[in-house]
Amino acid sequence: MERPAWAPPGIDISVPSVSRIYDYYLGGSHNFEVDRQAARRAMEFMPGLPKIMQANRAFMRRAVRHAVAEGVTQFLDIGSGIPTFGNVHEVAQAASGEARVVYVDHDPVAVAHSRAVLGEDERTDIVAADLRKPNEILAAPEVGRLIDLDRPVALLLVAVLHFLEDADDPYAAVAGLRDALAPGSLLILTHASYEGIPLTEEVAGGVVDVYRNIRNPLVMRTGEQIGRFFDGFELLEPGLVSMPDWRPDGSDGEAEDASPEDPYAFSGFGGVGRKA
Repeated sequence: MERPAWAPPGIDISVPSVSRIYDYYLGGSHNFEVDRQAARRAMEFMPGLPKIMQANRAFMRRAVRHAVAEGVTQFLDIGSGIPTFGNVHEVAQAASGEARVVYVDHDPVAVAHSRAVLGEDERTDIVAADLRKPNEILAAPEVGRLIDLDRPVALLLVAVLHFLEDADDPYAAVAGLRDALAPGSLLILTHASYEGIPLTEEVAGGVVDVYRNIRNPLVMRTGEQIGRFFDGFELLEPGLVSMPDWRPDGSDGEAEDASPEDPYAFSGFGGVGRKA
């Protein structure tokens, strides 16, 4: 298998990567055949996966513009994956010249490509770290350079918490990050769930099996379980809802077409909370 120039040395390109599979769903070019094969296997059970990812990305853009409208211009995006068109720093910086963004991911391909994409952007950086170790994230020099934790921060946990198993104690990880944030900070979150998927749980479970087989367990939590991640935050209207239902009218910025007519777009949950 030929190694592309953008793939950093030391990466086993014969093993699928969650971030590269996500890139494939979004129509990106930074994925390998092994990633595409895994994605196609998952789509055999749930053909609407690309629509879910598009709705997820559209929600993220609306939430970022809302944060800027609320005066929050610092963004900490954990589990950021491979930057594609319309990512956090592009949306935030288009809305505010003061926006600063730190991406965090533990996938070395995502980190290496992020560095290449960001180049000399002094207001954006990338940290190689794991959500399960929030103290390491907070202590990273890149965070210290760009993020003032004494001021409100928008913490993005978009399509990442469902890759943490209960044994990883994801609630403690989120709480550790929350406790470091100043009042007025925002939590922007999306999470996969069987709720809303236009399939039986048995059929949708085939996707969970695909991710388990590539050693990236996908944990489908209920709306109630997902809501617990907002402990210590006040959920903003309209609450924890399907992603196209979160402020779809563009009241906080440009309206987006997340293909809401497609039933798959309404799978899972998204929400934004504010720390008191």
